Amino acid sequence: EEPEEEPEEEPEEEPEEENGQELLPRSATHEHEGQSKGGGLEEEETERAVLIAVLPDRLEKDPLEELRGLCGTAQIEPVGELLQVRRAPSSAHYFGKGKTEELAALAAELQASLVVVDEELSPSQARNLERALDLRVVDRSELILSIFTSHARSRQAIMQVELARRQYELPRLRRLWTHLDRERGGIAMHGGMGEKQIEVDRRLLKREIRRLRRRLDEIEARKQREVEGRRREYMLSLVGYTNAGKSTLMNALTGAGVLEEDRLFSTLDTRTKRWKLGEGRFVLLSDTVGFIRNIPHTLVASFHATLAEALESNLMLVLADVSVPQAENQLDTVLAVLDEVGAAGKERLIVLNKIDAMEDSSHLILIRTRFPNSVAVSAKTGEGIDELAAAVLEHVDRFSIESWLRIAHENSHLQASLRGLATVLEVRYAPDAAYFRVLIPPDALQLLGAKGVELLPADAELPDAG
Repeated sequence: EEPEEEPEEEPEEEPEEENGQELLPRSATHEHEGQSKGGGLEEEETERAVLIAVLPDRLEKDPLEELRGLCGTAQIEPVGELLQVRRAPSSAHYFGKGKTEELAALAAELQASLVVVDEELSPSQARNLERALDLRVVDRSELILSIFTSHARSRQAIMQVELARRQYELPRLRRLWTHLDRERGGIAMHGGMGEKQIEVDRRLLKREIRRLRRRLDEIEARKQREVEGRRREYMLSLVGYTNAGKSTLMNALTGAGVLEEDRLFSTLDTRTKRWKLGEGRFVLLSDTVGFIRNIPHTLVASFHATLAEALESNLMLVLADVSVPQAENQLDTVLAVLDEVGAAGKERLIVLNKIDAMEDSSHLILIRTRFPNSVAVSAKTGEGIDELAAAVLEHVDRFSIESWLRIAHENSHLQASLRGLATVLEVRYAPDAAYFRVLIPPDALQLLGAKGVELLPADAELPDAG
């Protein structure tokens, strides 16, 4: 067993032009357009892989189901699976010695070119396992990062994924150079120029990480200003497990035209659209990147700017796919990640999606026992959408204040804005103005006041009703 490699800390320094960028191993260079990094997940041709996992017990029905889905998204063909039940993974090779030998034999028999592990490996575990198998090994984090890389489209998403990848690669440089050496038919470097090159690459990576962090801090500050500019309108965010149907629901509610695909992490960018709730009322709804079990922490940190919409919303719609047996576990994962990114205590409404695809309705009953205020919908068929809109309106009104407002007749064009932002309880008319008794969010009241709508004091004289 080799000791885990810890990158040494260096003092902060200003970035400079890096003429030596080409010295980085292929997996640490700046690549996009779906190109691979790390051990090299190539999308041009399908890899044959054996999927493996260590389980503390045998209770889980199909422990590798999600990993198979991730492999399918990454265009990797699972040709075999191997599980080991043990209290904890081996610190040396992840599997125990006997199981590692069994894995080598299985991979050879199936002519696999890759082994995919269902959790993140330490640098030494990955290095030792690759040497024992003489095969490339990809852990769960590297697989997810590869998928994010191929799906990133906007400049912000590309930078966020790039930062996460570089942070993942930093303690793994020795292993990356070993990959290059194997491809060239050489011998792994253990000293001399090889070690010096690793140190050069480490410095380059650290500089690039600092540069990306600064750029993303700038983007996050701009996003924050954009969010602040919308604060006077009621804001909702749509969050949930990947492939829970967020984009389909977003389209059903707003007609946004967001990409809908039955694959993991099909969208990585946030979109905000107006959702008309009926009777002239509307809210702003933002779709966000999906979450997943054991998501790499570097990705959570990198996507903080994208999640700014969710963190600043008045209400989070937490979506779950109730057609899968893991619905409760997936909900727990989403709630845990929300707490991790600073959304603990935010108002949430649980939305149970894909009821049209359920095979057993008792599953829904059990989940609603735990989340009694949840709303069950089908984004695909539209079932339950009216109930969801009513639940959102109820929430908006619960956090609104009751007030009398006066709109002079020369400002009658503001009546439509008022009806869009508030629940109108009563209207009275006078020769010079219209008077509205409303339930209205405080931020919306401030917005209308700036446009000329007058907030009346409690003892104001009102025209007669009728």
